[in-house]
Amino acid sequence: MPELPPESQTSPLDVVDPATATPAASPRNGQRANGREEPATAAEAPAVARVAAAGLWRSYKEIVAQLSGRIVEAQKPIRILQALRWDDAIEEQFVKAKYRELPRVNAAYYEKADLGFDPKAKGDEFEQIARDIDRQLGATDDIANIMIRTSLEYRDVVRMLSARGTPGFHAWSSKLYGSPKDKFPDGRSTVRDLGQVLYGTLTNIDEWSCQMRAGSPAYERSIDAAEAAKQLGERLAAFFGDADVRCVADDGILADAAAGSDYVKVRTGAHFNPRDIDILEVHEGWVHVATSLNGQAQPVAKWLAKGPPRTTAVQEGLAALLEMFTFRTYPRRARRLNDRVLGVDKAEDGASFLDVFEWFRTEGHDEEECFHNTRRIFRGGVVEGGAPFTKDACYCKGIVLNYAFVRSAIQHARMDLVPLLFVGKVAHEDVPVLARRVADGVVKAPRYLPPMFRDPNGLAIWMAYSTFFSQLGGEAIADHYAQLFARAG
Repeated sequence: MPELPPESQTSPLDVVDPATATPAASPRNGQRANGREEPATAAEAPAVARVAAAGLWRSYKEIVAQLSGRIVEAQKPIRILQALRWDDAIEEQFVKAKYRELPRVNAAYYEKADLGFDPKAKGDEFEQIARDIDRQLGATDDIANIMIRTSLEYRDVVRMLSARGTPGFHAWSSKLYGSPKDKFPDGRSTVRDLGQVLYGTLTNIDEWSCQMRAGSPAYERSIDAAEAAKQLGERLAAFFGDADVRCVADDGILADAAAGSDYVKVRTGAHFNPRDIDILEVHEGWVHVATSLNGQAQPVAKWLAKGPPRTTAVQEGLAALLEMFTFRTYPRRARRLNDRVLGVDKAEDGASFLDVFEWFRTEGHDEEECFHNTRRIFRGGVVEGGAPFTKDACYCKGIVLNYAFVRSAIQHARMDLVPLLFVGKVAHEDVPVLARRVADGVVKAPRYLPPMFRDPNGLAIWMAYSTFFSQLGGEAIADHYAQLFARAG
């Protein structure tokens, strides 16, 4: 947890600006700057929080609920993607220029888009919440540490949005969401390495898949938005039971679909195929909406209802991983996610909007999709290159980290921890802390779980074999079967 000096000091929660230097410890890496060990059991955490001797007695859960409620309330006006949105005229001008001129988006353009709050006041509000959490719960409390990290991260989100259209935006983005240059826990492999390894494999599989799906009704986009919303609503009603989850067509979103706290929107004008509906059911419904509803059901740990950037890799990676566990994804979709990682990497290394757009075009995407993919990477950043929005690197990174988390939990006989990924919007380092607080009611176990996590036996066996598969022979066994395949002519 970041150290919190007394309130009497000037700017007690200031951190090093990532645009000029690297912080000593980032909330993303889960390390605690003060070096204290986490308590081993829930019994070591206080049942009654510290309060003034003359004050009204309040239970620990009452204080956590009140403080976490303040976080939820304070973040309400922050709409990250809305603050980064480009109006339709940008795309129209780009098409009119025959894809040869940079979009006219800079810091002045973003200044015209009101954030809906005063950045200085909002940043100060989150800093004050962090101080109050530290003062009322203490620096050794693990629940307090999570809430403080969350508060300070929302403050940094405000700072990122205040830097739209400048290189400083990327500095904050890479601190909050990470970068393709980030290393996995093995300390060697990077997210970019993953993207480059998958690039060739997914390209080859996609070419084969294109032949297989040619003319297949499963891939024909003949379902309009209204019908897609209807079909998706019926499926999610069966999954969520008595919870009211709305599915509607909406012309105010840029992506083909987006999930909210208790709804899924599909873009008016978009068309879908049956496989798209399959994917939306598990990706948007089973993960994004389910974790939102589980978080909203928390009477104490209320902050779990909302997802700051530190939870993005778990959220997006888990959603994409469930597409794989349910065999609903397909090569073109996997390739699209991977191409975005490489696009972010190119933009970080100086590629302009035009460079990345043209790269997507060489990968076989049509012009409209090329624009939408490239806009995702450059929104909020600098279209000349070197300062993109790095969120899209979280998807593939999250797939790997969630897979590793689940497999390691099985290897170490801690499968009981895996359902806690769905308790709300969490980071992996939060899970052991939250698990210790289920027994005393600080955290409420998740109600909505995908089928393979409600009964994880099949998943456990699959993962057990996958551990052996990953160690099996390497190139030698691949060569063995390559010789066998060669006999097919």
